[in-house]
Amino acid sequence: MSERIVVDPITRIEGHLRIEVQMDGNRIGQAYSSGTMVRGIETILKGRDPRDAWAFAQRICGVCTLVHGIASIRAVEDALNYEIPQNAQLIRNLMIGAQYVHDHVMHFYHLHALDWVDVVSALKADPKATAALAQSLSNWPKASAGYFSDTQKKIKGFVESGQLGIFANGYWGSPVYKLPPEANLMAVAHYLEALTWQRDVVKLHAIFGGKNPHPNFVVGGVPSPIDLNSDSAINAKRLSQVQDVIEQMRVFVDQVYLPDTLAIASFYKDWFKRGEGLGNFLCYGDFPATGMGDTDSYFFPPGVILDRDLSTVHDVDLHDGEQIQEYISHSWYDYQGGKEQGLHPYEGETSLNYTGPEPPYEHLDVEQSYSWMKSPRWKDKSMEVGPLARVLMLYARGHEPTRELAGMALKKLDQPIEAMFSTLGRTAARTLESKLIGDAMQGWFDDLKSNIKSGDTRTFNETLWEPSSWPTECRGAGFTEAPRGALCHWIVIENQKIANYQAVVPSTWNAGPRDNSGQPGAYEAALEDNHTLVDTQQPVEILRTIHSFDPCIACAVHLSDEQGKEMMRIKVT
Repeated sequence: MSERIVVDPITRIEGHLRIEVQMDGNRIGQAYSSGTMVRGIETILKGRDPRDAWAFAQRICGVCTLVHGIASIRAVEDALNYEIPQNAQLIRNLMIGAQYVHDHVMHFYHLHALDWVDVVSALKADPKATAALAQSLSNWPKASAGYFSDTQKKIKGFVESGQLGIFANGYWGSPVYKLPPEANLMAVAHYLEALTWQRDVVKLHAIFGGKNPHPNFVVGGVPSPIDLNSDSAINAKRLSQVQDVIEQMRVFVDQVYLPDTLAIASFYKDWFKRGEGLGNFLCYGDFPATGMGDTDSYFFPPGVILDRDLSTVHDVDLHDGEQIQEYISHSWYDYQGGKEQGLHPYEGETSLNYTGPEPPYEHLDVEQSYSWMKSPRWKDKSMEVGPLARVLMLYARGHEPTRELAGMALKKLDQPIEAMFSTLGRTAARTLESKLIGDAMQGWFDDLKSNIKSGDTRTFNETLWEPSSWPTECRGAGFTEAPRGALCHWIVIENQKIANYQAVVPSTWNAGPRDNSGQPGAYEAALEDNHTLVDTQQPVEILRTIHSFDPCIACAVHLSDEQGKEMMRIKVT
């Protein structure tokens, strides 16, 4: 009988994810992705004031807090046909853009890089050779031999103490690691630098949203009054701080993140040939120059790419019940009409029906239900969402900066455009879009300053704030391109209250289980695409591909102890 390998929990992610793979010799035959804790925010929102939904919806995740708030307020604004001022749109773009750059850098260094970087190997590095390597890649000032020597001493202290701390539980020394010691030392140094960098750049959210995490929002605009002469509003000092943050982001991406990605990828070119899977990509679009209704003004264009065909982009309609549907045939949920049907989120249901094994258990029953995630589909097709989908969409639409940047990176790595359809292509796409977004943020900020200079300081539209003006019944879809991919919240409002609310998050698209036709989700398909394991006891290869998606599994609404027994239940009234 072939070996079944279980990785549970997948670490260096947000949330609770279990991966099982059925081996065919040393090659992965079938893969199964299971979200192992339940989310129930949708049921908590029913009956509430739609204007308050964002504050609850943000709590779906403790990492992606901003994007769930954005999707929620856009859902209400879509339902009410509610336009927002241009300044509010620009501020939202800046906040979402800052989330991208912050999230991608943190993911690369603190969640994903350790799949490619052997921390312990850095002890063998020559600091002078490391400095020469770093200086050959960019003009980043922290690149002296003394600096890398100090970093090496820190690592040595971790190792000799027997407590690696933030570097614990790695498969250090595995033959799948290919970087020379000097590259490992450089990458670890940048890992530590990114810890300080991220603390500074999140200030942009605090300036416009009052705090981070969970910045504040408001339906109809942003809670950021502009008054250059006020100490309690967006004034000249705060605008100067925003400019500093944007510059910090761009410099770190240009001089550290982008060069590191290309340097590391050059040692793992075989990973440009594995881990694609589906070949279908979905993007809702985001960063409008004008209003949400003007999709032609979006920085990220919406669309669908099928079967790797970059010559054809299909349209997406989030309101069309025939396009977006969620299936539960392999999920621990029930639909009133049966588990085989698909439901559009406007008619979506969140009814729990756990019939699986009591944890801890040996294996998933993959012939039945095996995940708390549903299986979303576009026209009954599995889709991948995220940075790769967005970069491919920009490339397919002829976006010149994307084509130029991707061309530069692929030329340095001696790879064709088809190399992007892979585990390492997914990782590279995240880096490329960080550069694109950082540059775009400067343009949005310049536009905001120009508006203020011309006397336009409006950030909120009061027109539809009073519920007495709302229709008796309406529905809306609020979408954004979160760092991890296409995110949408669907809302149905009846008599000024929420009648139904459904969120389909990026990791539902990517990490969901098989549907009633047996189609795998993006994680499952990617792991089934050309994966061999050197050592089944140290499955670094599984981690590389799963981490390339940057999993963010939705937060749970109950707690379990280490034996899996329920400790608390939230009752919805």
